[in-house]
Amino acid sequence: MRVLVDTSIWIDYFRSGAHSAALDNLIDENLLVINDIILTELVPYLKIRNQITVIQLLQEIKQIPLNIDWEEIIEFQVKCLKAGANGVGIPDLIIAQNAMDNDCLVYTLDKHFSFLSRVMTLGLYQQ
Repeated sequence: MRVLVDTSIWIDYFRSGAHSAALDNLIDENLLVINDIILTELVPYLKIRNQITVIQLLQEIKQIPLNIDWEEIIEFQVKCLKAGANGVGIPDLIIAQNAMDNDCLVYTLDKHFSFLSRVMTLGLYQQ
């Protein structure tokens, strides 16, 4: 199964964090994918740090298209609110929708996705 790697994991990876080995494995197995939201969160910081090679490598990862269904995003937000969570951001909801639409697991350190996996059919990658 393909794995959509969230920004939080990439940041940890760039800092040689605890999740580097798991991400290296996904890279070696060619299982990871990315989308434009995640790239948009990562690339500006990398540009400021003049990390052109890293940007190019990220852009070579298979990108899954964003086909945002705004009505579904609204329903996701309603589910979150009914379940008592009002802090889940729209970008996280779009990433979750994108992963579900493309049959991907999400690899993340962001607790919002753990919550989302309990209120919708979002699969999380467990290392």
